[in-house]
Amino acid sequence: MAHKTKPLVEVAARTEDGRVPLGIMNTRQALDLPDELDVEISHPDKEPGATDHFIDKKELRRVGRKARGKQ
Repeated sequence: MAHKTKPLVEVAARTEDGRVPLGIMNTRQALDLPDELDVEISHPDKEPGATDHFIDKKELRRVGRKARGKQ
């Protein structure tokens, strides 16, 4: 049986000098990051590390619920 994987995203910190990449992780790991971290997350429908389409954790939760068929 195939194992369903969570989409991968790029996580980047927002600094005075711009965006600093922190790494590639699955969406659950990104959502589990402390809220105190000021991060941007690549949209899960885009290729991590190759897109400039970034969203915040609130939007990532919304996108995830929509993908699972929950509004």
